[in-house]
Amino acid sequence: QVQLVESGGGLVQAGGSLRLSCAASGRTVSAYAMGWFRAAPGKEREFVAAIKWNGGSTDYADSVKGRFTIYRDNAKNTVNLQMNSLKPEDTAVYYCARDRLQTRSVLSRTTTNYDSWGQGTQVTVSS
Repeated sequence: QVQLVESGGGLVQAGGSLRLSCAASGRTVSAYAMGWFRAAPGKEREFVAAIKWNGGSTDYADSVKGRFTIYRDNAKNTVNLQMNSLKPEDTAVYYCARDRLQTRSVLSRTTTNYDSWGQGTQVTVSS
């Protein structure tokens, strides 16, 4: 069983930056795609970004494309999300998740394709 722990959330002004980290323990995640999702108050969890198991490709929601960057370090069993030019609408709890299938060839944006989740980290962007 893999455990995922997110960190790096906090309060930031609009236009600022944050870097979220997701540390995996228990089992390696190097053979799995990893994703970041977020849930704003009163809204369903939505896809933010995903990265292939080998870092060879990435996918981003249109709302964050050009501002967020997902990257991973398989040697350290971590996945990070660099968030720049933050907007108040980015305020949410951010979750990292591991794909349920090893070496999936096409990145998924669907929550049901991820079977291990962290507890989330709060990101608040003030205007």
